[in-house]
Amino acid sequence: MGIFKGETQPVKVVIDTNIIVDVALDREPFFTESDRILTLAEEGTIQGYISASTFSDLYYIIRRDKGRDWTLDFLRQLATFCQVATVDNSVISMALTSTFKDFEDAIQYSSAIVNQIDAIVTRNPRDFPVTAPRIVTPDRLIQELTNSP
Repeated sequence: MGIFKGETQPVKVVIDTNIIVDVALDREPFFTESDRILTLAEEGTIQGYISASTFSDLYYIIRRDKGRDWTLDFLRQLATFCQVATVDNSVISMALTSTFKDFEDAIQYSSAIVNQIDAIVTRNPRDFPVTAPRIVTPDRLIQELTNSP
């Protein structure tokens, strides 16, 4: 079921903030692929993780358009099928010493490392100038999952 050859367990994937915002705000042309990523997590095809710090970012971004109640309902639903990737002192220390241009991306990456995540799914792979964990776009992840033997 995983995206790597020989995987028998669903791959652990950090879902980047932009993927979730695409779904919450119905952002085109990204909605369909981003929604498919969340569906794969909900179905258990991938084990979806969201960085703990991302929840506050999501609330701030989504609430402006959808309101407090809708946003909290959306986040509650998300938390039912995605795991929360810990953000602790080691994650913050790693992010503070990273060379990432964007601090939020540094936290996403550091959280993935500390939580032993296999991949980060994002629409902006250039924001993650690393080779591990694997950085994959939604369309690539979907393609690999649907074309696997």
